[in-house]
Amino acid sequence: MSDKENHIPPAEDILYNSLLDGNKEFVAQTLKSDPEYFEKLASGQSPPVLWIGCADSRVPANQITNTAPGQIFVHRNIANMVVHSDMNMLSVLDYAVNVLKVKHVVVTGHYGCGGVMAAITNQQFGLIDNWLRHIKDVYRLHASKLETIADINERCDKLVEYNVIENVYNLCKTSIVQNAWKNGQSLGVHGWVYSLKTGIITDMKVSAYDNAHMANVFKFK
Repeated sequence: MSDKENHIPPAEDILYNSLLDGNKEFVAQTLKSDPEYFEKLASGQSPPVLWIGCADSRVPANQITNTAPGQIFVHRNIANMVVHSDMNMLSVLDYAVNVLKVKHVVVTGHYGCGGVMAAITNQQFGLIDNWLRHIKDVYRLHASKLETIADINERCDKLVEYNVIENVYNLCKTSIVQNAWKNGQSLGVHGWVYSLKTGIITDMKVSAYDNAHMANVFKFK
């Protein structure tokens, strides 16, 4: 018997193949309930929502909002950041607002976020330190309140909330969002935090539909 015939796939290959098998099962089950599902899905998209969320694998936008594919346009990165030099995020935002004409943009963080927890520490992690610095800046803005919280996990969760709020503000400062408002486009910007422990989304109550709430220096004419 050859070595090839004796070969037992490593666990990584078994996992990899299970993903493809899962896809086949998904297709079969979906077509069973709706034979035209993929044909309709392929005809185009007009999602009303852009979701800017964390890359964490435990926070799938469609699943936790009980929505179907095609209803939420999604951008995800470490700790759901809106960074004005991030061309990836800006390109997604521009396409969502100006082409898809979404009605809502939601920045969604989650309690227990690893990126936020890493930003609280003084450790070096590598390349990601440059990204985490943006979260450290949020910490700096709210340090007087954060440092009254002794428990590190509670402090992290409060920073998660502040991080969402600050990134909602960052989103509103973009020329993309402000021009949409200037042109009379109906667009709401919102901030949410998701709990991994309960599955519940909390609205941070910082929704904006125009730039009236912004400091004058950030407003475009």
